[in-house]
Amino acid sequence: MKAPFSTVKRFLALAFPIFMLFSFSEYARAAQEYYAIKIYRFKNQTQVDRVEKFLKEAYIPAMHRMGISKVGVFKPIEGDTVAGLSVFVWIPLKSLQQYAELPGLLEKDAQYRSNGADYLEADNKNAPYARMETILLKAFSDMPKFGIPTHATPPSSRIYELRSYEGPTEKMFERKMEMFNAGGEIKLFDKLGFNAVFYAEVISGSAMPNLMYMTTFADMKAHDEHWDAFRNHPEWKVLSAMEKYKNTVSRSVKYLLHPTDYSDI
Repeated sequence: MKAPFSTVKRFLALAFPIFMLFSFSEYARAAQEYYAIKIYRFKNQTQVDRVEKFLKEAYIPAMHRMGISKVGVFKPIEGDTVAGLSVFVWIPLKSLQQYAELPGLLEKDAQYRSNGADYLEADNKNAPYARMETILLKAFSDMPKFGIPTHATPPSSRIYELRSYEGPTEKMFERKMEMFNAGGEIKLFDKLGFNAVFYAEVISGSAMPNLMYMTTFADMKAHDEHWDAFRNHPEWKVLSAMEKYKNTVSRSVKYLLHPTDYSDI
């Protein structure tokens, strides 16, 4: 026996919003970006200069040709002892598939191979770096797309702070991520004007489970003032005092960086 037409209409009227809500939530999750962070570590300044020449003249222009228009390149601030002699490269990605396709696309790019020959063709006796680490990340749900800072100060004055928080266990790490998202930590950073580039979960790296995020400041004075405001804010005091969020970070690493003059952000 067929259901009356009015009954079918009522069912569709009820089901459609639920379907749309489900579809939107699925899309929102799928829309979260991915990021790659490449960290070059060097033995001497000569290696730094070679890699920077490669990045500026070959790698970043190639990324632009592939449609990745905002590649960040950062170096430790003067006197930094945590990062050592290093260069950080941040690459935004729409998907892991895009990341997997990059090597093949670069191999086909004749201009990239020509402009980057000194780096790409280096042998074991003349290596351009000591080690290189690549970290893959997925953006947090509360900031699924990266942000572009708009500081008026010169790049050499700006402070880009990259933080890594390691969790003691997967469960406690999940609580720390919850603290950033549903807990409201990201919203508080936004309220206080931290000009974040991204907040993300590390999905492949050497210190898992962990998350990383990057906030930015016009200069060191602004950096210190913003963190003082955050630490003393009543919302942070309430959030950090919650029992479920205590001891969720077993180790934190902080890198204070300047963007290079050829960085896109």
